[in-house]
Amino acid sequence: MSMILGLIGMYGLLEQSAEAAPVQVGGYMRVMTRPDLQGGNGTLGYWNLYGRLLNERGYTMLDTRIQLQEADTFGDPWSSVHFRAEGGSIANTDAGNGGLANFRLSQVYLLSGNNIPNLTWQVGTLESYFGDLGLYDMRPAMVFMDTVGISGRYQTERSELLIGVGDAGYAKYGAEYNTVWTSGFTLRHRPIDQLEFGIGGQGYLELGTPGNRHAPYSTPEMDYEDWLRGEVVQQFDAENPFDILEFPDPVLQNTSSYTAIGYVGFGGFGPIIWNNFYATYRTLHPEKYTTEYFEGQEFKLYTTNLTDERDALLIGNEMQLRIIPNKWDIAWGLLYGRHQDGDNDIAPTDHDRTYASTVLRSQWYIRPEFHFLIESSLAQEVSHNGRAYREHADSIFANTNGVADTRGFEYGDTDTRITWQGKTGVILNPNGVGIFNRPSLRILYGSQYSNQNNAFGNAFVESLDQYNDFGNREQHWHHLVAVETESWF
Repeated sequence: MSMILGLIGMYGLLEQSAEAAPVQVGGYMRVMTRPDLQGGNGTLGYWNLYGRLLNERGYTMLDTRIQLQEADTFGDPWSSVHFRAEGGSIANTDAGNGGLANFRLSQVYLLSGNNIPNLTWQVGTLESYFGDLGLYDMRPAMVFMDTVGISGRYQTERSELLIGVGDAGYAKYGAEYNTVWTSGFTLRHRPIDQLEFGIGGQGYLELGTPGNRHAPYSTPEMDYEDWLRGEVVQQFDAENPFDILEFPDPVLQNTSSYTAIGYVGFGGFGPIIWNNFYATYRTLHPEKYTTEYFEGQEFKLYTTNLTDERDALLIGNEMQLRIIPNKWDIAWGLLYGRHQDGDNDIAPTDHDRTYASTVLRSQWYIRPEFHFLIESSLAQEVSHNGRAYREHADSIFANTNGVADTRGFEYGDTDTRITWQGKTGVILNPNGVGIFNRPSLRILYGSQYSNQNNAFGNAFVESLDQYNDFGNREQHWHHLVAVETESWF
């Protein structure tokens, strides 16, 4: 509330001195209704791997720029401050019901330019990215999304170099903050109008400070399987009876991680409007600790050495094609991800999987402002460490030899999830032709088939307990009808 009152006061001052500090406001909104008659929560599938349409919830964003110093002539110094507030909840459309707790002040920074020719300084939040995969609503090639600090962007007619340094500790740990030093860069070059490419990277370093309880530590001699089962303390007590007070103290460590990104864009010839290709490789920063309770006592298990071998590769491509000018456009996307965890070879998790997806959208322009859309997607997700998905409502009887794996990590009856989605409908675009032209009013029907049972957000009970009051249901098809609107402003 204090933040809102502060902003109101700031806007009052701005109104009094509009000539000295002109204000520009822009933003984004997405709101929809999707009654779900199959027990779901209004999304066709689990996530945007199947394309963003019908898989996203509502979202709003407000971006404000306040010009502090204007350049009277070209090359004069200038400066501006920027505020961005955004969140994923709108009244009557989701469980958050539009509560302000679902929103955050995600970006605040100062821009200052031409103190040195062609150089722009940014102080505050530093998020930067090469572009979007519009069909998936993803930004695969990003740096500084978790950083507050200072950066400099040097731009010429054909090239751009960004270098930044800062701290990512609060983004990673919140109230359990520890300084995470970070620095990085991006370099983009456009040799001709039809081609551009870029590279970049970011590194993180977290130093262990003796006595700091939020520094990175590891609990010695902790077995990975015992940790997953929540039995580390119990096992120690079994091996060291009556010595629970001798449970080992954590050992201080230093940790590091990094991100590398690449980008190639080309287009403006033949039917190709533009093609974006992105690649990102990340080593994930280790996690800090988990908690176990034994005989009424809490034990913190420090997990740096059990979570420091995780990495993720993401590759995405999106091509926009103009088949018949002002009549028919196509957008085609491809996405591939591989996540690995060198510490884990026994249990299925999101850190040990691969996934691949393709989305094809075809949009016909019946009139410049009235469009017809057909979209289809196919995705496969594979768990590296066994059965992560349930194909059947009675999956216990589809497990190995129909025997429950009560001490194993068999969560389902298959290690692969295959999902198809199809969407069609009509679009009203007041601004005319273009797949990503906004604003849009859409009336859509969507259908999904997945080999996983109930492969969408739902409130079903999955337990096979005989005392389950709500029963169990098997369904692989999911259908939705939606009315939604989306706009940049």
